[in-house]
Amino acid sequence: MTPLPLHQKRIVITRTREQASALREQLLALGADVIEIPTIEIREPSSWEPLDNAIRRLEEFDFILLTSTNGVRSFLARLEHCGRRAQDLASFSIGAIGPATARELTQAGVRVDFVPREYRAEGLLEVLGDRDLEGKAFLIPRARVARDIVPRVLRERGARVEVVEAYQTVVPDLPRGEIERQLTPAPDVITFTSSSTASNFAKLVGKERLPHLLHGVAVASIGPITSETVRKLGLEVSIQASEFTIPGLVRALGEYFSVRR
Repeated sequence: MTPLPLHQKRIVITRTREQASALREQLLALGADVIEIPTIEIREPSSWEPLDNAIRRLEEFDFILLTSTNGVRSFLARLEHCGRRAQDLASFSIGAIGPATARELTQAGVRVDFVPREYRAEGLLEVLGDRDLEGKAFLIPRARVARDIVPRVLRERGARVEVVEAYQTVVPDLPRGEIERQLTPAPDVITFTSSSTASNFAKLVGKERLPHLLHGVAVASIGPITSETVRKLGLEVSIQASEFTIPGLVRALGEYFSVRR
């Protein structure tokens, strides 16, 4: 009987506990031993007022861009809190980064108008192409800390952009020595599914300790933006997904070990 592609490979997940299930289940199905070290905790924004205020003025906008499932959940929850429904979004052009974000919207009854082929911020700009954006208004509910490339380029093209905090990501409090305990014995792979998971891991253990803690551990990244962050932390990326999704990352892991085998 042919062993499963990730048979007995010890693989670390650094996603939030709420988001880890999809990756964990796919890894377990391929025979991996999964270790969960969440390096991100999702919290409410410091204030709901900016998002609520934007929702009350929803008719001012032409486009709504959602960049994560967390952003979708917070936005839709506040939409309802402000007395509106998902059906009220029918007249807007809705953009989503990645199939998971689009699926979250679709399941809530929201039509998604465009999803970029490349599942990162730059992909949204490519989808908009040469469209005349002069005077168009964009609402972007997202994390408190995020890359500014989309708002900047949209403004350069003459659009009015309102970025509102829909949630914030923070470094969780973990028991002293918990990470060292989880990493003993050393895992085969540690996965990073966003720049935040990588940078927060470094904050938790101390950047200067990363090479020692992860000596001999392959680093797997969901895509080039995350890989860039990992390299800035002084680590080498051994595995990078060619499709910047959880299934894409799992495929890359399977291919990596198939070649090594």
